Amino acid sequence: MLLALTHGMQYGAKKTVISALGNVTATFIQALISVVGLGTLLVASETAFEIIKWLGAGYLVYMGVTMVRSSRESRVDNEKGELIEPISPIKMYFQSFLVTAGNPKAIIFFGAVFPQFIDSNMPIIPQAIILVSICALSAFCCFMAYGIGGQKASFLFSKSTVGVYVKRVIGSTFIGSGVALALSGK
Repeated sequence: MLLALTHGMQYGAKKTVISALGNVTATFIQALISVVGLGTLLVASETAFEIIKWLGAGYLVYMGVTMVRSSRESRVDNEKGELIEPISPIKMYFQSFLVTAGNPKAIIFFGAVFPQFIDSNMPIIPQAIILVSICALSAFCCFMAYGIGGQKASFLFSKSTVGVYVKRVIGSTFIGSGVALALSGK
């Protein structure tokens, strides 16, 4: 959600839709993995879990360092209330996808939640489609709520040096989240 807020602040809500789609794609894949039963394999395989966890942690730290280092480069378009920082839609999509996919705990979460809502006496596939669709829609709505909030707040944070400090704090939070993910157990 911090990424959604950041993208909303930097690029505006319209462009943040692309990031939301990256988040939804990763959430959709994680939910499908869980429904198909591979989530059980991930829980059982310490190695697979650790690889995904370390890749995700590394990417969060990388994003945080990049954000802290670029904190002085932000310019604001006061008319739209968006920071002017060119980024390709593909990069926005994959940033969001990788941040979401780098958290293997989501698969475990879905694996714990989904069985409570699946009736074994009914066909599994339609139930799974409904559950996964609800998760994807919820992820999109939450991501966009933060993105819109970020766009609304960008004008406040763009004044003088406040934006620089906000970007540093958010970057530091990404770094801290990456370190916390790396140090966390299952």
